[in-house]
Amino acid sequence: MTLRPLFVTPIYEASLTTDRSFENFNADILAACQELEAEDAAGRAWSRAHGYGGYTSYGSLNDLPQRMSVFADLKRKLDRHAARFAEGLHLDLGGGRLRLDSLWVNVLKPGAGHSGHIHPHSVISGTVYVATPPGASALKIEDPRLPLMMAAPPRRPDAPDDAQAFVYLQPQAGTVFMWESWLRHEVPANRARTPRISVSFNYAWR
Repeated sequence: MTLRPLFVTPIYEASLTTDRSFENFNADILAACQELEAEDAAGRAWSRAHGYGGYTSYGSLNDLPQRMSVFADLKRKLDRHAARFAEGLHLDLGGGRLRLDSLWVNVLKPGAGHSGHIHPHSVISGTVYVATPPGASALKIEDPRLPLMMAAPPRRPDAPDDAQAFVYLQPQAGTVFMWESWLRHEVPANRARTPRISVSFNYAWR
């Protein structure tokens, strides 16, 4: 008997911790995220209006790499990882290329989460993690076939990750996760005593 795994859903995982001066770089990113949370009144208002438990710059600032040099440095790092992921996905970009389309800060307070969603109009999405205190939420990935399974029985608890309906990826500071933007994902409630801080992003085909 042969089982052929077809139409796989790859998740790209890397770490910035091996980069030179990672600790200083991560400290600078953390300080920038905290500065934005303190100063971005429009972002705090957007977060309250949309039920985001904490602060996100998603709805208020769309120029972080131009606004703060540390985010420009982060963009350069992410560009290299996005290129590697695109190569691994065997994407035929023709005369175009993947370009960072948006990048935003997330400061998720204790007890808060982010419900399941996708990122329309993008090719690759992802998150780089800045602060992951003990109890911080994992990234919950959903099997894209789930809405089509209808009467299918559940998977056994000991099934491997590639057979599960949901997979939980636990990041550390410096972890980079990327996935194709159509993949549904969410952030369960943050069980840490302090905020879980991350920077999310989208790449579009231009």
